[in-house]
Amino acid sequence: MCTRYYIDEDTPEFNDVIEKALRSSLYETINHELGKAMHYRGEIRPTDIVPVIAPNRNGNRSAYPMKWGFSINSSSAPVVNARCETASSKALFRDAWAKHRCIIPASWYYEWEHFRASDGTIKAGSKYMIQPNGLMSTWLCGIYRYEGNIPVFAILTRQSSDSVAELHDRMPLILPYDKINDWICPGTDPDTLLSYAITDLFADHGDDIPDIKANPSWLADK
Repeated sequence: MCTRYYIDEDTPEFNDVIEKALRSSLYETINHELGKAMHYRGEIRPTDIVPVIAPNRNGNRSAYPMKWGFSINSSSAPVVNARCETASSKALFRDAWAKHRCIIPASWYYEWEHFRASDGTIKAGSKYMIQPNGLMSTWLCGIYRYEGNIPVFAILTRQSSDSVAELHDRMPLILPYDKINDWICPGTDPDTLLSYAITDLFADHGDDIPDIKANPSWLADK
C-alpha cells in the first residue's frame, strides 16, 4: 500500500514531467476550481495535486497535474490505493484499469512497519523510506479518471515481495522506466506487464524520517 511518497529535487528524470504538468491547461482548471497549487517537491500526501505521466489525446506520452485519490459518495476519505489483482473486476476501477493508466514519478515511497500488539490488534510503527534497490527513481503505477473537470488517480498495489514483506503485506506496483509507454498505452493489456514489476526494494529507517502515524482512514486499499 502507499499513502505517502516523496519527490526529491535532486532527481533530474522528473524535471520534464514537472514542466509539462505545470504548462498543461489542466493546471489552470484545477487551480481555479480547487484553489490548490501543484506539489512537485517533498513529501506528497493524499488529495495533493501532483505531476503524473499519462497519454495525450493522440495516445502519446505526456504529463498532467492530477489529484491523488478517487472520491466515493459513501466516504469522506479518498480512495488512494487499488489492488491490481481485483482492479479489473471492481466497478470503481474497472474502466480506468482497462483504458486510463498512468505513472506517478516518485523518488521513494513511505511505509509504516506493521506489527501485532499484545492485544492482537495490528499497529503501525516506525516509518521507512523505500525505493528500488540501486535506483534513484520509483515509477509507481496508477489508474485515473475524471471527476467533473478534475483528473484524479489511485496508486496500484500488489502483494509485497520478500524484501519488504516484514513491514507490510502490500507494496505499490512499480515498473521499470522502459515500460512506462507500454503501461500508459490504452491499447495495452495491463496484465501482460505485471511480470515486469520491480520487487527488489531497499528500505531505510533513518533518524531524519519523522516517526508519524498514517491516517487510519487511508490504511486499507480497496
